[in-house]
Amino acid sequence: MATTAPPLRRIQSLDVVRGVAVMGILTMNIVAFSMPMAAYMNPAAFGGTTGADLWAYLINFVLFDGKMRGLFSFLFGASTLLVIERATAREVNPARVHYSRMFWLLLFGLAHLYLLWWGDILALYALVGLLLWFFRKLRVSRLIIVGVLLLLVQCLIVALIPLSVQGYKSGAFTGGDMAAAAEGLRALREGFGVPPADAINEQLALYRGSYGAILANRFELFALGPINALFVMGAETLAYMLFGMAAFKTGMLSGAWARSSYWKWVAIGFGIGIPAYAMLGWYMVDQDFSMFSVTVAVMALPTLFRPVMILGWAALIILLMRDGWLTQRIAAAGRMAFTNYLMTTILCTTFFYGYGLGWFGYLSRAEIYVVVAVVWLLMLLWSKPWLERFRYGPFEWLWRSLSRARLQPLRGSALRHDPAAGRVASATQ
Repeated sequence: MATTAPPLRRIQSLDVVRGVAVMGILTMNIVAFSMPMAAYMNPAAFGGTTGADLWAYLINFVLFDGKMRGLFSFLFGASTLLVIERATAREVNPARVHYSRMFWLLLFGLAHLYLLWWGDILALYALVGLLLWFFRKLRVSRLIIVGVLLLLVQCLIVALIPLSVQGYKSGAFTGGDMAAAAEGLRALREGFGVPPADAINEQLALYRGSYGAILANRFELFALGPINALFVMGAETLAYMLFGMAAFKTGMLSGAWARSSYWKWVAIGFGIGIPAYAMLGWYMVDQDFSMFSVTVAVMALPTLFRPVMILGWAALIILLMRDGWLTQRIAAAGRMAFTNYLMTTILCTTFFYGYGLGWFGYLSRAEIYVVVAVVWLLMLLWSKPWLERFRYGPFEWLWRSLSRARLQPLRGSALRHDPAAGRVASATQ
């Protein structure tokens, strides 16, 4: 039987870090919204590799690529643990709460994937989230150990991609059957290399066309998208969620550490990550973004050092938190991260797809970041006013109502009901 305990204080730092993550993840997703799929990994496929376009790719590769997704995964693990702990404190069945949330998140993710955009991550989070329950009671040290082991598994999985490039080029993977080798290379080129011009033109025509044609293509190509994502990214995603649980248990994500500890992780994360990513960026440029160099630099090697840079990002964000206009706006965007993530898809597909403004393929890699800035501004402008009038973001409210099998109260300021709202504690303890 549920207790009538008063609402628990919201941890503001989690919202701020989540707000940065949901905004930052658009720096990479914008390429997938606006250009043919191969451009996401390889700038030589589309969008430009010189001047401002090259710098746009390299800056995002060094600072944001994988790091914002990882930060989002960290926060998902921490928030999941928090939900379980609060359900337990209220004497509500925590397993029922957790699995109900994951079930509805999976349905949201599948609807997002099939009806709106092929790059959905919610379904993957829901599937991986099913496993999080079994790790909730592990000590910090064991969460870290399991996470590291999962990353080693991830390294083995992604190492198969550059090995496949070399194997098909040499014919070793096909026993000398060069026709089969050419077919294998063609499939890899669609994701990591430079596809033929006719393949690029086909995608341009598709996404500049009707909703019906795009929808049919998604069902054809991504029917098993969540299962494929689970195989390719599942181990890494679970590792990041476990690291997020560990970071929450230590007080790192709640701002409880001493400032010196946060600065130490900023130095470690960026001191290792930036030089390593810069070297990989230089390697790709030197190799003219060959398919092998891209698979090594984007997929394989970063798995080894990306987690420390994610921690560096989390530490830096918490250090820079201030009780001011911008921090409060970012915290509100993070509090509505589910809504803002889905609204980003709705906005960007409207901007770029043929059933909207039809900008797909018309903007260079540098120019698409004007759209990013516009979407960021909209997030910052609308999230706080909404929460001043309502308890939850619209999709958060729907998810919560479905998970609890009854409509939740919506009217009434979330900020007025939250004793922590409007006050952001910096890491000074």
